[in-house]
Amino acid sequence: MDVRLRTEEIEHLTLASWASFSDQSRGRARPEPQDPIRPVYQRDRDRIIHCKAFRRLKQKTQVFLSPEGDLYRTRLTHTLEVSQIARTIARALRLNEDLTEAIALAHDLGHTPFGHAGERALNNLHPGGFKHYEQSLRVVDRLEKDGSGLNLTWEVRNGIVNHTKGTWAATPEGRIVRMADQIAYVNHDVEDAVRAGVLDPDVLPREATDVLGQTKSARITAMINSILVHTEPPVIQAGPVEDEAFRALKAFMYSTVYVDKVAKHEEQKVEKVIEALYDYYMAHAEQMSALYQRIAEEEGEDRAVTDYISGMSDDFAIRSFEQFYVPKRWHVL
Repeated sequence: MDVRLRTEEIEHLTLASWASFSDQSRGRARPEPQDPIRPVYQRDRDRIIHCKAFRRLKQKTQVFLSPEGDLYRTRLTHTLEVSQIARTIARALRLNEDLTEAIALAHDLGHTPFGHAGERALNNLHPGGFKHYEQSLRVVDRLEKDGSGLNLTWEVRNGIVNHTKGTWAATPEGRIVRMADQIAYVNHDVEDAVRAGVLDPDVLPREATDVLGQTKSARITAMINSILVHTEPPVIQAGPVEDEAFRALKAFMYSTVYVDKVAKHEEQKVEKVIEALYDYYMAHAEQMSALYQRIAEEEGEDRAVTDYISGMSDDFAIRSFEQFYVPKRWHVL
């Protein structure tokens, strides 16, 4: 028996009956021979970790744009924290940890530079609108590997596109990632906001801290425990008391930190940078790399330019803007 078959057998012996078993996947859009070592979701996880879009997450804004200091979250560290929380829940519920991790690692691959400010800017510019969760699916389906995509399983793709709003994922693992994403960003944004000096931890709503705790670790642990206690297969859910407390904390962050004039001051410039880059590449599509020129021919320049800009890191977007629009010093001989 090869390693993969043995691993699949172990899944059936150890995972809960409502887990997503690797040998029962709906498969890939383009059928492939099975790997002798890795089941399909583990293989997907590895493809995601090694792809270009994953590496670019390290230089993309999470909440605070271009902060001074190395301790603030980036889109990559957020992704790893979501993965950790989701895997903890999946393991405790005896669900498929490989599938959970693959979805978590890929859920923000399509996020723009400059966080949600960049997403809003592209949404206003692209005729079809722009949603980062849809772009994440497009990254793995169309843009990676020079246009051939990663050819991920249906279950991972479904979890990616349904990780944030609207229809819930079809698998319990995908539903875990959706909850882990919110648990991660709300609590970690609290920590970053305190570090940035835009939030006094003593003003956090008592209806949240009395239930979930005073520290980031306590609040995350409380939410995980609540999910483990109150989940009723196939429904992944927190208890009503903890859920209400978490909603209060989330609402507080949206009404204070996420609109804070100091923390978000630089975001006022994001729209102009993204708009300028969009206009430039619409007029100079030949300056994009070969993949995006090909997309421009096949799907239209607006689609190609949106794909190109959304994949940029913060630094690359700023450098490109400076190259095209900021005068350079010159010396008279």
